[in-house]
Amino acid sequence: MYKIVRKKTLNPTVTQMEILAPLVARKAKPGQFIILRVDPEGERIPLTIAGSNPEEGTVKIIFQIVGATTFLLNQKKEGESIQDFVGPLGVPTHTEGIRNVCVVGGGVGCAIAMPVAEEFHRLGARVTSIIGFRSKDLLILEDEFKACSDQLVVMTDDGSYGRHGNVTVPLKEKLEKGENFDLIITIGPLIMMKFVTLTAKPFGVPVTASMNPIMIDGTGMCGGCRITLIEDGKRVTKFACVDGPDFNAYEIDFDEAMSRGRMYADFEHHAYEEACNLMKNA
Repeated sequence: MYKIVRKKTLNPTVTQMEILAPLVARKAKPGQFIILRVDPEGERIPLTIAGSNPEEGTVKIIFQIVGATTFLLNQKKEGESIQDFVGPLGVPTHTEGIRNVCVVGGGVGCAIAMPVAEEFHRLGARVTSIIGFRSKDLLILEDEFKACSDQLVVMTDDGSYGRHGNVTVPLKEKLEKGENFDLIITIGPLIMMKFVTLTAKPFGVPVTASMNPIMIDGTGMCGGCRITLIEDGKRVTKFACVDGPDFNAYEIDFDEAMSRGRMYADFEHHAYEEACNLMKNA
């Protein structure tokens, strides 16, 4: 069992927890993830590591309440425990040789982008962070991004905070002005990552996208997290859990990934409603 040391509500649908998991905390690196179960009968879900404290033995996770498992996880209180917490899994984000990086995060994907930005800052790179949300009410981690960014741009779709528009607007502006990024890292909704990639392509800047498809076992055996890359004109299957989650964004078939991601939307919503009803009647 893994104890919930701290719990914090970041916005109405996003929660942050710190879990006591010393072995995971000791080895966790930015870009990696864990797989957890809330209880013995629960499903396995992957969550990216949003930070770790090896001295304290804690691992930070940030999740959006969208399905049954995240709903049940959010019902847990500080001092309570969850069943399983396995990791770190996946390949850490590549940082070697990068001196000028742009980190582009969208929505709850900013929880993944933030520790990546922190690591580049720790290594002495120049960090430009562009983060986007639908509205001010959904804004998360602004102070954390300010602390690790040489420049931070906040965008909202409705203009209720920061600049009005999506994250590709300031990115294109910077590229057109000759900003010489060594790498752009984009983390967030698939449609956002697709258009960040299309925005950067004419300028020839390398782009890394962090993929978060459905996973079950986290070892590459189930095949649920497969994505298609187009390498030298050939379609190649990769597994996000063992080959990723970071991939060359120019090679990703985003349209296929979005189609696969929508397959279980109705099931997820139904499971969420069932979990809510069970809690109400408990």
